[in-house]
Amino acid sequence: MLDSLKPTRTGKRWPRGQRFVLTALGASAEVAYREAVQAARAQGRAALDQAQAGWAAPLALEPSDGVVLSELRQGRRSIADVARNLDDCGTSLAEVKASVDRLAEAALIEPAPAAASAAL
Repeated sequence: MLDSLKPTRTGKRWPRGQRFVLTALGASAEVAYREAVQAARAQGRAALDQAQAGWAAPLALEPSDGVVLSELRQGRRSIADVARNLDDCGTSLAEVKASVDRLAEAALIEPAPAAASAAL
């Protein structure tokens, strides 16, 4: 019975307002994602899905992680900032958080230094 009172949260707990930036590896992965998506756009949805899956597989990511990675290309962003930007796409805060966890695990993004975050 007490198990039902335990939080069901999974993944890393990031400090509230933590901002993230791309690593050098992340910048390269983001360019590869953008190129794959652009090449597939004119060929329809199936080609786009296949391009996203092809990009994600070698990195052990989900295809939707590329969208979050692209949002972080703009500079220091928090999970809440990214979720707000992707809200129109139907992407939830929980999905963005899970994506950030996977991207950080893959060393494609990293937390921005606290001093730089405070200056923004």
